[in-house]
Amino acid sequence: MKRLFILPCLILAMAAHAQRGGFKLLSYPGRIEAAGISKTALAQQIQADSRLDTVQAWALKVLTGFNAGTGYGEIWIRDFNTFIKGSLKVRSSQDVKDALLLFFKLQGTDGNIPDGAINEKQANIGYKYAYSALAPGWASHKNTVETDQESSLIQAVKQYIDVTGDKSILQEKVGDQTVLQRMEAAMRFILNERWSKEYGLVKGATTIDWGDVQPETGWGVALNEKTKWAIDIYDNAMFLLAINDFLAVKPAAYLARDNWKVIAATLRKSIRKHLWDAVANKYIPHIYLNGSPFPASFDERSILYTGGTACAILAGLHDQKEIRQINQQFLAAAEKEPFATIGMTVYPPYPVEVFPNMPAYVYQNAGDWTWFGGRMITALTVNGMPAEAYAEMSPMLDRVIKNKGFNEWYDVRTGKASGSGDFRGEAGVLYDAVNQLKTWAKKVK
Repeated sequence: MKRLFILPCLILAMAAHAQRGGFKLLSYPGRIEAAGISKTALAQQIQADSRLDTVQAWALKVLTGFNAGTGYGEIWIRDFNTFIKGSLKVRSSQDVKDALLLFFKLQGTDGNIPDGAINEKQANIGYKYAYSALAPGWASHKNTVETDQESSLIQAVKQYIDVTGDKSILQEKVGDQTVLQRMEAAMRFILNERWSKEYGLVKGATTIDWGDVQPETGWGVALNEKTKWAIDIYDNAMFLLAINDFLAVKPAAYLARDNWKVIAATLRKSIRKHLWDAVANKYIPHIYLNGSPFPASFDERSILYTGGTACAILAGLHDQKEIRQINQQFLAAAEKEPFATIGMTVYPPYPVEVFPNMPAYVYQNAGDWTWFGGRMITALTVNGMPAEAYAEMSPMLDRVIKNKGFNEWYDVRTGKASGSGDFRGEAGVLYDAVNQLKTWAKKVK
């Protein structure tokens, strides 16, 4: 039997409301179908919950470094983007700024941004490493199947400015270009190299939701002759977030090469037109551009993608009604596995017969990642659903406390912590999600 993690007074309040037909409690810890507790009682519960303080304090101890975790030597920009706010609490703004500037120093001549930056003496994993005269002593690599590196760096710069107020980073010279110019060059790379003119959407290789591994066996993180080009919600939501962030920090006097407001508006329309299934209230997994890697008999459209969908909500692509419908699907999927939270990447998983590079329930193929589940918690809070956010975050908090730290992913069948220890992505998104809930609670009178 699954144990209820949610705190007693919230359980009582929800049970009372359930008797009036407001909603029902689900069997998994802390899951609810709708909020029934008063705002005041919920705010008091959040402010009194010591787990929030404990997890945040532990997160700050982990966020003293910039590499993704104990299992990674690199600073990964897709990870760093999700824990930069916590980093700025325990590291100097100059340290964080230097880490951001490093990625601009490693930027390709075509504008592309690498995934990882690592001391060149440690560059021995098997990637195709690149080097830059602007960053002596460093090597970089790019998981070319994915299209989120450029968007991640732009989002990270925006977060740095939000926290520090330091807009001078935009005028910092890296080589013969300013950071602002390099940010636009990164977005231009996506338009030049990763854009489907037919659909008006970002493309990349076929992967699982936000993952960076192709189906076929082999070195799955690099484009090759087997690559099947596809369009998914994650890449496009991340690019929309990046464009919005660029427009938010761009000085009025800066003359951009492209009309990014128009591009963002067009992107929004294209996402809704081509990727959102309004009947099923979910995103389709992929639009294929040169054929599918899966047999015709495989019903990929039945698979629920959670991470990219959470990013789409954060990008402002959904109203509260749709968010509630999406959240219900996340809960229903998680309810089918004994140790799953709404951070389970996809459901059901891809069978190994069609995705031989990653077995079912392993890593990005239906592993449970708070790294993305925590973003959904933030999305719920900022969209007026704090009770759901608090309840659905509860098992994530308890899992961290039980394991005495942060882990990369969890097995939804056994609850076993897997992957890298001291995983800063999980620490960062939980730190941010708790901040959002605490901020909401303080405003309640």
